Order: sequence, then C-alpha cells, then structure tokens
Amino acid sequence: MATKLRLQRHGKKGKPFYHVVAADARAKRDGKFIEKIGTYNPNTNPATIDIKFDRALDWMMKGAQPTDTVKALLSYTGVLYKKHLLGGVKKGAFTEAEAEKKFEAWAAEKQAKIQAKIDGLSAANEAKDKATFEAEKAQKEAMAKDIAAKNAPEETKEEE
Repeated sequence: MATKLRLQRHGKKGKPFYHVVAADARAKRDGKFIEKIGTYNPNTNPATIDIKFDRALDWMMKGAQPTDTVKALLSYTGVLYKKHLLGGVKKGAFTEAEAEKKFEAWAAEKQAKIQAKIDGLSAANEAKDKATFEAEKAQKEAMAKDIAAKNAPEETKEEE
C-alpha cells in the first residue's frame, strides 16, 4: 500500500487550518486517513507547526512519501535531517552519538532563528504602536489648540 504524508484541510473559507496525516495515496484529500501526526496553522506569524516528531520520523523510515508542502514542514521541524542522519548511521559513516550531537546543534540553531524572528516581529509591533500613539497624541494636541483658539475671546484694535 502506497502511503503519503499530506495535509488535510480544515477551518473556514479564507482561514485554513491543516492536519498533517498519513493516508493511503488513493484516499481523498479530506477523506480516510491512517494516522494524524500533527497540525499546521498558516494564519499565525510565524506559522504554527505542531508535529509528533517520532511518529513522523517512523512513517518516513517506513517509506511514506510526503507531499511538497509536508516535505517543507518536515524539513522545518528537522524530521528530514534526522532521517538523513539515521541513514548515515546505518551506512556506518558515523556513530549514533555523533548523529545525535549534530542534530542537537542543528535544533538549537533553528530554535534561535525562530526566537529571533518572534522577537523581531514583537519589536516591530511595539515600534508601530508607539508611532501610532505619538501621531494620535500630536493630533489630539492640535485639536485642543484649535478649540482653545476658537473659544478664546477675540481682541479688538480699539486700544489704538
């Protein structure tokens, strides 16, 4: 039986939410599946990817073929890299401890990149909020100045 790792669409129109599933290649997109191995929400920034790492790796080792999008998600989470390292261990290129060490270094670097993006987005949002606040403050002061000028009694030139 040919097995695929693919996305199953959920959510509403314009707001997709996906389940990552292992399914028979002949099954419909949103039809019968063998196992749900994770979720993917592209609506958040950065996108939320929650995959059961061990189950996804197990399906990949069994020969399940991921679709292009799922392949990108698995690459992002490190499943494909782990599979690559395990293939190297199987061929005798290096030991399992070395493979685990390489994977841990990669995972730490990846997590740092993700955290940097999250921090950058939050800093950008804070700067945008501050600029908006300052613009509103300036507008409010200008309006108050106009109202004060309007309500002030006009001085006449009778003194001359």
